[in-house]
Amino acid sequence: MKSAAVIQALEADGWYEVARKGSHAQFKHEKKPGRVTVPHPKRDIPLGTLRSIERQSGLKLR
Repeated sequence: MKSAAVIQALEADGWYEVARKGSHAQFKHEKKPGRVTVPHPKRDIPLGTLRSIERQSGLKLR
């Protein structure tokens, strides 16, 4: 899955970008705890990283 698609799904769920450093963007949600870090731009996010993003955000991306 491409990082642009992951970011689009996060933003659709109410996550917003709070920080960007180098090739990583961090997202925060008003009601959900913590931050989610997404490598961007990246064509294909490795499966383990994608699972971690899913676990942190509570979304099913695959």
